Amino acid sequence: MTTLSFSGRTGTTAPQAEPAHAPFVATLVTFVATALLATGQLYGVIPLLGAMGREWHAPASALTWMASAFGFGYAAGFLVFGPLSDRFGRRRIIVTGIAATAVTTALVALSSSLGMAIGLRVLQGVTTAAFAPVAFTYIAERAEPRHRPTLLSAVIGAFLASAVFGQLAAQGIAAVGGWRAVFAVFAVAFALVAVALRRVMLPGRPGTTGSPLDAYRAMPRLLAHRRLIPLYLASPMVLGSFVALYTGLALTGAAGGPAALLTLRAAALPAILAIPFVTPVLQRVPGARRATGALTLSAVSAALIGLTHPGTLGLAILLNAFVAGVGLTAPALIETIGGRAGAARGTAVSLFTFILFVGASVGPQVAGALSAHGLPTLAFVLAALLALGAALTLTARR
Repeated sequence: MTTLSFSGRTGTTAPQAEPAHAPFVATLVTFVATALLATGQLYGVIPLLGAMGREWHAPASALTWMASAFGFGYAAGFLVFGPLSDRFGRRRIIVTGIAATAVTTALVALSSSLGMAIGLRVLQGVTTAAFAPVAFTYIAERAEPRHRPTLLSAVIGAFLASAVFGQLAAQGIAAVGGWRAVFAVFAVAFALVAVALRRVMLPGRPGTTGSPLDAYRAMPRLLAHRRLIPLYLASPMVLGSFVALYTGLALTGAAGGPAALLTLRAAALPAILAIPFVTPVLQRVPGARRATGALTLSAVSAALIGLTHPGTLGLAILLNAFVAGVGLTAPALIETIGGRAGAARGTAVSLFTFILFVGASVGPQVAGALSAHGLPTLAFVLAALLALGAALTLTARR
């Protein structure tokens, strides 16, 4: 309801006070939709590689760069937009970046060669990166405290679910209009999401008045912070293990083929959907302690995959436990890192997000190197890496 104030002149409307906290439901819906769409670009190109190869007569080894190019641009962009949001405000950076992504995504659809498409995919990754690290910081700053864990875990869950969403959406659109139509539809979706974000997000409040370069000067100090070092070292294990395991399922044939692999990805959706509801229950547990427990859950699940040689049903159950651990770890680390970074929260979370997705980029290489030895070997290595991550977060608790 609009409140009118009459101060000597009829019709004069007093400025409305800015809401104390971001609207919960609207923020949840728009942020989850944006997360699905943004990270879905990393996976959505996978079903399109065959059609691209036939059009450009390119080998599979060259086409894989369509995925890698986006990933590298995505990770690099985190280091740009997080610090900029400290200076220019969260909403301005997110809305501008997503609006720009509508343009860069449309340009990919217009590519005339594989080389041009790869270059544009790098640019698309950079502009898309305006969302993730800034959104995490925005939630930590502007959401009501009791809603923060739910919002963080929902966005993280959307990032994980995008592995399914991106591929299914791309397959469906390509079946009707070809691979170029996929990027055209995604471009329109980004434009619509940018409008929604502009309406839902609270007006930006620049966190600092100094130069954006101050954020980059703070990075060495953050990386050397004794209370942050163990958390940053544990971060690559989170999405790195997730991507490596699912890549290994495809490379080893343990999933039984592309259709079965998508089925197994979808089978883990119950755990992803449950994470936002479980997180508030665990809110009283300190973030570092939650991260230790969640990483341990994923490590045990990976070890059981290697030890038991489960069938399809058993594998689906263990994947749910594995994904649940990954999904609970990320928001716990964001909460802990952001809380310990103080005024450098935006830069600290950007560093975390960069390291998180560098791990995701390395994951396929780990799977490629170990898949020849079978899924159990890969599962054991991932279990050891996750256990190391749990040990690191345990030291951070002290």
